[in-house]
Amino acid sequence: MTIVSVDEVNPDGGAAAVGGRRAATIRDVAAHAGVSKSVVSRVVRDEPNVSEERRERVRAAMAELGYRPNSIARGLSEARSGTVGVVINDLRNPWYVSLIEGLATTLDAVDLAPILVDSRLDHQVGRDTVETLLSRQVDGLVVVGTTDARVDVERAAQSMPVVLAGTLEPDLPTVDVAVDDDLVGARLATEHLLALGHRRLAHIQGPGLVGSLRRQGFEETIAASGAAVESVMVDYGGMTEDGGHAAAARLLDSAAPPTAIFGFNDMTCLGAMSAADDRGISVPGDLALLGYDNTQLAGLRHISLTSIDNGNFTVGAQAAKFLIQRMDRLTAPRLVYRHTPELVVRRTTAAPR
Repeated sequence: MTIVSVDEVNPDGGAAAVGGRRAATIRDVAAHAGVSKSVVSRVVRDEPNVSEERRERVRAAMAELGYRPNSIARGLSEARSGTVGVVINDLRNPWYVSLIEGLATTLDAVDLAPILVDSRLDHQVGRDTVETLLSRQVDGLVVVGTTDARVDVERAAQSMPVVLAGTLEPDLPTVDVAVDDDLVGARLATEHLLALGHRRLAHIQGPGLVGSLRRQGFEETIAASGAAVESVMVDYGGMTEDGGHAAAARLLDSAAPPTAIFGFNDMTCLGAMSAADDRGISVPGDLALLGYDNTQLAGLRHISLTSIDNGNFTVGAQAAKFLIQRMDRLTAPRLVYRHTPELVVRRTTAAPR
């Protein structure tokens, strides 16, 4: 029996040369099978997230080369935390709930656990969100929603899998994206309001590229409709209830207030609802309100907000799938998934008086 000491272990994942002949390494097996080193390691550990076809190729290569995995070296070179960092810019926003559910459910199927951080809170205490996650040695990063940590995300993408969910920024060549089609969603919302007969329309714009796309869909749909529209107004309200309230107040106090408001999300519409109530304006009698995200709040009976369902659970699940796949293809070109949204009509939209 030949004994190989720890000092003789090849850091590449196999035993050192024995009897003058170099033993096959994990790199040799990967090259022979036409896969990455990480795929070989997953097959050795019998992990589930490897296709059967690649699994068979790796096993055949191991047999042909006489590769014998070394558990000590494998533990040193392929150690993982089994965790994924999830960056959220404000946990108070309910649209994250179903997206995180889809994300966590899919990650759990391959024994990966999400670690959630709120960048808003981190900024308040002076902590770097992405750096906090990297220090915990997470195996990947999912950025949910618009973030201002672009530089940190770019840096992280150079050394680990990074995926965007519900946002298109930052636009990086090796960062996959799972979103809904914001142009389509905005078109559905605007067509609904026009079909009801509204001709004084307003939009509360949100942040980032997603906000710009929803505004673009709103304006282009009106322009293409051919309807005799009296006025089209846009006011920036961000993505919070307070921002929606302030934006709606300005719109409703204008010389020719709108009869319909399409909000960036459900939260801004809730703020608009309060602004209308402050002024004795009834919804939907005097003002139609239409949100985006179709959150649980929108479905509450006493709110009953018409909203665009952007498939958050599906988007979250797809983001997780992208992340799992990218663990084996860190430098591959990015993939983009766009979910087709749907209009959910409730009580806050009706024809103008």
